[in-house]
Formats: sequence, structure tokens, C-alpha cells
Amino acid sequence: MSWRTVVISKRAKLDLQMGFLSVRADTTTKIHLSEIGTLLVENTAVSLTASLLAELTRRKIKVIFCDEKRNPCSELVGYYGSHDTSNKIRNQIAWKEMTKEAVWTEIVTEKIRKQKELLEFYKKEEASLLSSYLKEVAWKDATNREGHAAKVYFNALFGLDFTRTADTVTNAALNYGYSILLSAFNREITANGYLTQLGLFHDNMFNPFNLASDFMEPYRILVDKEVVTMDMAELGHTEKMRLVNILNHEVRIDGKIQYVSNAIKIYCKSVFDALNEDDISLIRFYGDELQIYEDPGDV
Repeated sequence: MSWRTVVISKRAKLDLQMGFLSVRADTTTKIHLSEIGTLLVENTAVSLTASLLAELTRRKIKVIFCDEKRNPCSELVGYYGSHDTSNKIRNQIAWKEMTKEAVWTEIVTEKIRKQKELLEFYKKEEASLLSSYLKEVAWKDATNREGHAAKVYFNALFGLDFTRTADTVTNAALNYGYSILLSAFNREITANGYLTQLGLFHDNMFNPFNLASDFMEPYRILVDKEVVTMDMAELGHTEKMRLVNILNHEVRIDGKIQYVSNAIKIYCKSVFDALNEDDISLIRFYGDELQIYEDPGDV
């Protein structure tokens, strides 16, 4: 099972050698492709061979490219994620509207529940308000409890002056972490043979990742929990690596302890099962992050 997130942060030449990723810089490092789940190319001075890119795509390894500011800007998405992609896409187009709405309602509810739990973890009194929002979530979140909860939640975590639209280092860190999660979800959606463009709730014509934007909502809290503990003047390499490493944190899902990257795989498969079988009880959300039992300190 692939589990490594490989980050290339310095000038290097990447190529394919006998099933290994060969990284040639000051020294040469080789990593077998079977171990790699995600390859993050952080430096624009990195060069890659076409044969390596083709093999990474064939093995469904997610490849993320960064811009000159070392922020994720694009990713490698294969044309064919599954042998029966055409059938999967036909099923996706035929998903019942009521089933999609039911799944979205479950996802929104779980997101607010996770936000409430994080506020309880930090002993924030606003957690009680999110508890009331949980009870008020309507079908398809018609009353936008998600939006109201988000405002209360972010202000409780980062201060009353905080807004998600401000140009701050906190928002830069959140966006970086979310982009890593989004890529992980895109990988699983395409690997299962579905289109990322066709969402359940998100339907922006300019967003090629509407479905991943839907699926990832409950997992955003893992990024929030990491960012709130960061004392940073800028979003540097160390902070970015902490955010990338979220994929290697451990959570409980379906009765077992899994890396977040594997939990995403299990969760996505369960949502697809729910959509295809019209049964939302099949959805498997992750439980408490294991580190949640550490002393949070003052926030």
C-alpha cells in the first residue's frame, strides 16, 4: 500500500529506473514507486522525464506542482482512473438527485460536528452554538447552517477580526493545507473512475474539482487544527511540511486506525457506494484524530 508523501524542494532531475523514482541532486536517492502515494514538486527548477510522468499516472500516484512561490498550482490527472471509467461516469450522471442531496446533508452535518468537536477540544464556549446549528441542519442545508457555523468557528479559533478573505499568513496556511487535501481527494475520485467536475453541491463552471470540494469538507478540520497551533510570521518550508504531513497523521475510521491518506481512500469509496446504492448508511467518516488527546495548551 502506498503511504509516502515525497517532497522535492531543491533543484533535481527526476527519472524512472527499474520501478524506482530516481532523484538526482547532490546525491542520488531512489524510492520504489509502490511506496509513494503523493509526489509534491515544490521547486520550479526540478526537471522530470516523460517516462516517469507516464508511470506515475499509470500507478495513480498524485503529482502536485508548485509555482515560483512554492504554492501548489497544478496537478497531474490521468485520463483513465479505472478500467470501467465509462460505466462509472454513466452511473455518476445518473445518480438520483434525492440521493445526492441526502449525501450532501450528511457531509455538511459531519463537517459542523467536527468543527464543534475542535472547539470543545480547545474549550471554546462557541462550541455550544455549533451544537445548536447541528440540530438545525435542514435537508440539503437549505438554511445554510454550514455558512453560519463557519463564521462562528473561524472567529473562535483565530479571533473576531479574522476573515477568510483577508491576505494573511493564517489564510495562506489554511489554503495551502486545503490544496493538499483537495489533491488527495482528486486522486481517489479519478482512481475510482469518476469525474471531479461533476459535484453534489458545488457546481461552479470554473471549478474542475467540484466533487472533491464536496467530499473533502469534513477533512478541512484536520488542517484547521494544525494551523491554529502554528506560531508563524510567514508560511515557510517548515510550516508547509507540517501541513503536507497531515496526510501521515492517524485517524480512526471503520473501526481501524489508518493514515489520513488511507482514510480518504476508505471514505471516498464509501461515499461512492452510498451514491450508487442509494444508502447513506454506507458512508464512513473518520473518528477522532489520535493526537486529539494531547494537552492543547492555550489558543
